[in-house]
Amino acid sequence: MAPAAFAADAEIERALDAIDVDGVTREFKSQDAFVYMEKFLPASVTAQLIAAARAVTPNVNRNYLPGHKQGGSVSRHTLDELAPFVAELYRSPALMRFLERLAGEKLLPSPQDDPHAYALYYYTRPGDHIGWHYDTSYYKGRRYTLLLGVVDQSSCKLEYRLHTRNPGVPQVDGAVAYPPGALVFFDGDKLHHRITPLGDNEERISLTFEYVTDPRMGAWQRFISNMKDAIAYFGFRQVFRQVLGRTKR
Repeated sequence: MAPAAFAADAEIERALDAIDVDGVTREFKSQDAFVYMEKFLPASVTAQLIAAARAVTPNVNRNYLPGHKQGGSVSRHTLDELAPFVAELYRSPALMRFLERLAGEKLLPSPQDDPHAYALYYYTRPGDHIGWHYDTSYYKGRRYTLLLGVVDQSSCKLEYRLHTRNPGVPQVDGAVAYPPGALVFFDGDKLHHRITPLGDNEERISLTFEYVTDPRMGAWQRFISNMKDAIAYFGFRQVFRQVLGRTKR
């Protein structure tokens, strides 16, 4: 591990010592694989994420899908080049041990060519938002989403619906703002959620980590995933540059 990553991992380990991990695990399971923690990341780690987000701002890919999505994104491929601390944090042993305890199963990093493995999402213009959706897994296994607050000078909320796919279980609605250092962790196929629109003179930046239980993906699912990423998030150049590079090797 790089020195900055080693220090961050040690700080996360110390932060976890102050957390009732058993209690958080019970909450995660009782809410059908969803939990929110307003304070999680140590301040020094959050500061490095803010610096990383500012460093890659010129590389934000803006996108707009009428009626569903408006905002900006920076994929893991750009972060690998310009903000390697994000990739180091993604692989933090202390962080992954904590998430595995919540999930109750072994978690693996997403494959090298997945632009969503870790990505920054920018809400910087009035109306930036994302509509109701699931973080659908195209992998053969489950895909867990970790959201980390980076910058939040906004009125945006993460609105969510629990138990939408549990017949006979009452739906539970909720909403949270996740400020810098906050954590949201959930099974992407279970949580129905959205980000409400950004207001005037507001800004919001969040970081997403994706972990999987089985990194295999069928050819058709890979095509669908690549097209979704190219159109809705990172642009064709970012997504298919990696695909073409992999094909030529």
